[in-house]
This record gives sequence, C-alpha cells and structure tokens, in this order.
Amino acid sequence: MIERIIIIDAVDPQTFYGPNNSNMSLIRNLFPKLRVTARGNVIKVIGEDHETAEFEKKIKELEAWAARYNKLTEDAIIDLVRGEAPRRMDADGVIIYGQNGRPITPRNANQSRMVRSFADNDLTFALGPAGTGKTYIAIALAVRALKNKECRRLILSRPAVEAGEKLGFLPGDMKDKIDPYLQPLYDALEDMLPPLKLKEYMDSDTIQIAPLAFMRGRTLNDAVIILDEAQNTTTHQMKMFLTRLGVNSKMVVTGDITQIDLPRSVRSGLLNALRILRGVKGIGMIEYEKKDIVRHPLVQRIVDAYESREKETEAEEASRYEENTPKQNEPW
Repeated sequence: MIERIIIIDAVDPQTFYGPNNSNMSLIRNLFPKLRVTARGNVIKVIGEDHETAEFEKKIKELEAWAARYNKLTEDAIIDLVRGEAPRRMDADGVIIYGQNGRPITPRNANQSRMVRSFADNDLTFALGPAGTGKTYIAIALAVRALKNKECRRLILSRPAVEAGEKLGFLPGDMKDKIDPYLQPLYDALEDMLPPLKLKEYMDSDTIQIAPLAFMRGRTLNDAVIILDEAQNTTTHQMKMFLTRLGVNSKMVVTGDITQIDLPRSVRSGLLNALRILRGVKGIGMIEYEKKDIVRHPLVQRIVDAYESREKETEAEEASRYEENTPKQNEPW
C-alpha cells in the first residue's frame, strides 16, 4: 500500500469538490478500493500502486475539465473515470466559461470583430456607448489568455477621474478611495473566475488592478493590459500608457467619447490618440453603436433620449447665438 498526494492548483477546489463535497463523494464511490481524503487543495489517496496511479491520472483529467468549463458535473466525472468522452459543452464562438460554467460569447457583430482584432493586433481600441459590452469582452479575452498561459499576468487600469463627486470626501486610505472607481473591473472578473482563484491571482499580483497613475515608469512584458474609460485620460496620460507596452504583450483600450468627465479646458487623450494612430499597422479599432447595447433594453432608449436632448440644446444655443449676433452693416 502506498500514499499519493495530489495538488489541485488549476481550478478552485470548491468548484472541483462540488456543493457539499458531492463530487468527491462520487469519486470515492467510483474508486471503492482506495482510501481518499481531501482537504483544501490537497487530495491524499492510499491503495495499491497501480490503482493510485490510475486515480491520480483521472483526477488530473477531471481538474483539466473543470478548469476549462469552470464547472464539474456528475456526468463528466462518470464519463472521464470510465474512460469515455464526456458530452462536450462547447458553444459557438465561446471565449471562456464563467461562473457555474456559463459560456461567455460575443453577442453582436462588433463584439465578434473585437475578438478577431485582439487575435490579430497587439493594440485594440474599442469605442462606443455604455452597455455595449466592450470592457466585459476585453476582460474575458484577457482571462482566456491567462488561463491558456498566453501571458503571465493581467493588468487592468482606469483613470481615477471624478464624475461629480470628490475623491477626498470618500472615507479610508488611498486604496479605499480608489477602489470604487475600479469596481466595474472587479465585477467582470468575479463573473469569470471562482472567488478563491480570483483571490489567489490578486494576492500573487497575477491580476493587478490599479489607477492609471500607477502605470508610470513600468515596462509591461508578457501581459494583457486593459485601460478602461480611456476618454477620461489626458493626452500625456494616454501617451504614457501606450508606451508601457512590452514584449509579448497586448493592450486593449476602451472608452466612450460621449461621456468625457474631464474639465472643458482639458483635451481627451483618447480622441487625440484616435486621430494620431488611425491606420497604424498592428492597431485595431472597433466602433460600437447604439444597436450594440446588450444591457437592459431601457439603456438604449435612455441613450437615444439623451442624444436627442443634446441635439435640441445645440440647436437652441445656435438659434440664440444667431438672434444675438448683429447682421452685417447692422448697427451695434
């Protein structure tokens, strides 16, 4: 009799063991001659050499399945242990599988173009109104690259620009003040990675979420770097960010040029970069439209209403300007 120790490191143990350890109970039943104990990410098995070796092989197959689909079902366990091919869960165009095995796929043509642009280019700009999924797809692509070992780390950033509220009035230290600005990035990651795995990545700096100011002076190699809300960068910040790109890295820059929160006197770095970089080889640009909004249907109607009102306001201001401007040869 020998004892083998197997480490589960490619997937969250909670996902592997199942609710109330139901998956481990099934695995024990499928290997009745072995004594199996599991604690944390360590599985210990005692039995004959050839039987424990077969057990370890099957556990690694199950771990790979769970890591791919973010889920481990009873049917998959039974099929893999018996040496049969489990029913495939692949969906058309799937990027990755999120929490509980939910497939994350492009939901419109521009999201599909963004997936292709990420594969073909080292820098992709994704522009469009709120709710088009540009940031969500960018993070899904980054997580896939990390899981496939195409990069060593993910770096997600946002400019900490106030939209009507002041950072200084928020409670806590600098991290506490900055985190609310970065929460949308956390939300997307929590949709795609189990909590324990996400915490492991964050603690080891495999995934880094930081304000844009923290990027200065760095060279980012072997990474996928995402800049969200880029319309709120200055021209100097944007140039600084883009020149962080290192060897074997990819960048995605997302933004909505209709929601610039910078002071009126400050030029948006995103608009400036688009003018300068359009047509440069190795850079992809995806422009989302209102029809691409994938949030609640009301969001698209809200965007339409605001755009209509802005056009009316512009027309009213132009009309008032004409009324108050003396015509040629007219006395002041």
